[in-house]
Formats: sequence, C-alpha cells, structure tokens
Amino acid sequence: MHGLAAAALACALALAGPALAQSEAPQMPAGVAVIDQGRLITDTAVGRALEQRFQAASRALIAENREIEAALEAEEQALTARRAQIEPAEFRRLAAEFDAKVEGIRDAQEAKSRTLTRQRDEERQRIVEQALPILARLMQDRGALVLIDRASVVISRDAADITDEAIARLDALTPQAPEADAEPEPPETPEGGAAPSGPGALLPPVSVPPAAGTAPEIPDDRPQSPAATP
Repeated sequence: MHGLAAAALACALALAGPALAQSEAPQMPAGVAVIDQGRLITDTAVGRALEQRFQAASRALIAENREIEAALEAEEQALTARRAQIEPAEFRRLAAEFDAKVEGIRDAQEAKSRTLTRQRDEERQRIVEQALPILARLMQDRGALVLIDRASVVISRDAADITDEAIARLDALTPQAPEADAEPEPPETPEGGAAPSGPGALLPPVSVPPAAGTAPEIPDDRPQSPAATP
C-alpha cells in the first residue's frame, strides 16, 4: 500500500515538473539586450538638433571659404597686373608674401573644420553618456545582464531591442532644443592667425542635462602665387 502511494506521488511530481518549468520560463532573465547606438544619437530630439546645428555651421564655413577664395583671386590678379610696373626683386617679395598669406589662411580654415568635427563628436559622446543611466534601468527592467550594439548582432528577437524605449525616455528627460533656422557665421579669423578652438568656438553646444561628425573639406582650388621669376 505504501509502495503504491509512493509511486503515485512520484508520477504526479514528474507530470507537474514540465508544466511548472513552462509557467516560469517567461520570467527567466533575458540575459542580453540590444541597442542601436547610431539611432540613439540620430533619432533622439537632442541628436537631431545637434546635426542641424552642425550642418548649419558647415554651410556657413563653406560660404566663408568661398568668399575668402574670391578675395584672394582678386588680390592675385591685382598683383599680377602690377608686375610690369615694379622691379623684379620687389615683385618676388610681394609674391612670396602673398603665398605665405594664402597658406596661413588655408591652415586657419582647415583648423576651423577640424574643430567643428571634433565638437560634434564630443556632443555625440555627451548624448551617449546621458543615456547610460536610462540603458542601465532598461536592462534592470528586462533582467538583462549584457547590452550589445545591434551592429555586432547576427540575429535576435525584436523583444531584445531596447532602442525605441531608450529614445523615448531620453527625449522625455532632455529639453527641446530650438530649430537651427538661421545659419551661424563662423568666427572671424585674422589673416594667417590661428583658428579658434575649445567648446562652442564653432558649433553651439546642444543642451543636455548633466549625466549620472564630416566637416566640409577646404577646397584645394586656392589661388597660386604669381610666378616669381622676372
């Protein structure tokens, strides 16, 4: 009698085991969550505002480069027109000064371009840093132990992706940045002088609460110095 009761109990436990495991399966930790880091920057309100400011500053810098190019071409033509009226040695001196001026201005404009790109990269990093506490909370909510970038994933379920929710939470925490309607003019640089540097020198920073880039290429069609031979 005792043997029959023990057998019945063992059978009941064997049948209940799979059902219990199936009911608890959805509550098991997911283990891994997926994030699209690119979208975390480009699809957030603060990221879009940053890109708008960068593009506006880039267009302003391109326009400034064209104005400088036109002014140097006019100066070159005027110097060439004087060649027959001045001594060869004097012309060579003026031509050398003009060439040095062109090179100095070109170096300064290229420095502006590099500064613009660096500032955009720094602002993007600030967005990522601002999102870290949000990502950590989402991982905790999902029971995830690891967060990986979607670019490194071969295949995954959509449920593992927390990008949309991270974007929504980040937008809710960050103030709405104003639209970049007007194109800011790049800071003036003295002829041959060094370009400004440091945060905010070219690209206005996007407002991001405290956390818990390609810039235009300088055209290579600059005026060449007049021939220095008599």
